Amino acid sequence: MTVIAGRYRLLDVLAEGATGTVWRALDETDRHEVALKELRAPDGLPADEALLLYARREREARAAARIDHPAVARVLGVATEDGRPWAAMELVRGLTLAETLEAAGPPPARETARVGAEVLAGLRAAREAGVPHREVDPEHVLLANDGRIVVTGFGTAPEDDPGPVGELRALGRLLTAALPSPSTAEDERARELRALAEELSGEGQKHAADRDSGRSPDPDRIERELRRLAAGGGRPAPSGSAGATTEASAGPGGTGRGRQRDGDSGGEGPNAPAADGGGAPDPAGPPPPARTRSPRRFHVLLAGVIGALLIAGALAYHLVRDDEGGTGPGPGGVTSTAPADPGAADGGSGAPRS
Repeated sequence: MTVIAGRYRLLDVLAEGATGTVWRALDETDRHEVALKELRAPDGLPADEALLLYARREREARAAARIDHPAVARVLGVATEDGRPWAAMELVRGLTLAETLEAAGPPPARETARVGAEVLAGLRAAREAGVPHREVDPEHVLLANDGRIVVTGFGTAPEDDPGPVGELRALGRLLTAALPSPSTAEDERARELRALAEELSGEGQKHAADRDSGRSPDPDRIERELRRLAAGGGRPAPSGSAGATTEASAGPGGTGRGRQRDGDSGGEGPNAPAADGGGAPDPAGPPPPARTRSPRRFHVLLAGVIGALLIAGALAYHLVRDDEGGTGPGPGGVTSTAPADPGAADGGSGAPRS
């Protein structure tokens, strides 16, 4: 097998394009596999111009080695073979976004937002290192097997620099390519992402006016919005809405355990106040509904009335019986108030017994 610069053994082709071929290669010094990019001049280019082009590409590759960001494929070194530069890069295993779209169609909006956020972060890191990207597209974005989003294809000359605005427009086109066709069934996250892509690419009447006036989106805001959508967040909820939601869940048809408010009936549900307990009414709410006597209290009162009636009847019975007894000491030493002799009532002279 071919060995480049006495170090990189070529194994197989990973990708091929107009500016070169990317090989899977073994770094025999470190015993690690790398992606080795063979840079070549277009066919028919004069020899002197080809030399200038190779020198330029070598400078670009060495500059790209300064980028240190997880969303950018690292350049590990630059070698020269037969006057042509070869760039050894981190080998990222996965599929490009273009291959994913062709095989499986557009990913969910949340994943597309994550791709956009990572691509933008990589583009910004590369620009800070002085290595702008010429034109990021789905073929330059790798969806790595380890979950990373990795941008490739860095290293352009200054005259090819599209500028920050050009990078954002390229990102907008990338997001548009990764989104499905507009649909009335798409959720709010997808609609927000589509609007963001239109803003970046300058599509639509409003965004075209901003583009023509020289105004451009703020990269910080764009990255924050993309990360919010990637995290699954919708628009921020209004202040205090959480409490309103909690109490609304106990409304008609609900099964929540919040306090009853706004005219809910007392009922027998879990929110009804106890019939014989009852704390102080909520001063912020409406007056509590009228309480009904519980069956238990009614039975206790009824038993008390019946008991009182039985006691009163027993007392009356004893009084009547005692009134009907004879005179003199009765049984148990009770003295009677009745006359001793029936004749005394009509003036008889009977003498008392001795």
